[in-house]
Amino acid sequence: MSFDVQKMMNEKYSPRTEEIEVPDLKGFFPDGEPPVIVVRGLEGEELARVNEHVEKYRALGKLIEGFISSNQTEKISAIKEAMGFTEKVPDDFAKRLQMLVMGAVSPQFAQNEAVKFAKVYPVEFYLLTNTIIRLTGQGSLPGELKPSIKEQT
Repeated sequence: MSFDVQKMMNEKYSPRTEEIEVPDLKGFFPDGEPPVIVVRGLEGEELARVNEHVEKYRALGKLIEGFISSNQTEKISAIKEAMGFTEKVPDDFAKRLQMLVMGAVSPQFAQNEAVKFAKVYPVEFYLLTNTIIRLTGQGSLPGELKPSIKEQT
């Protein structure tokens, strides 16, 4: 029995998603709403971008330093910290930051928000990114694509 390439090509796919309960973050959700963050698996190109992110991350940190004069050390440090650019950021952490930015569905995180989230809620950060990694490894779900926006009437 061989892999049916044509069947794969003709199939429609939707990303795998998962709702993650984050009870320790309940105070950041409206009253009565369950404390849930939704993440999704990444596509192949997104995963490649995550893997390349470490190099871009380091280069951007050096570029920021170059744009700001050396006598403004405090400003450089503040900008780099806000964006998560420090000299000793582990590669795995830089990749996970990008995974959260790309894989969070609800809410979505900007880079600086992902940095803050990882800093103040590290367990939840790793829980979410581990889920994104697992969903990515499982691949997309065959079946009808779910609309990303509601149709206007």
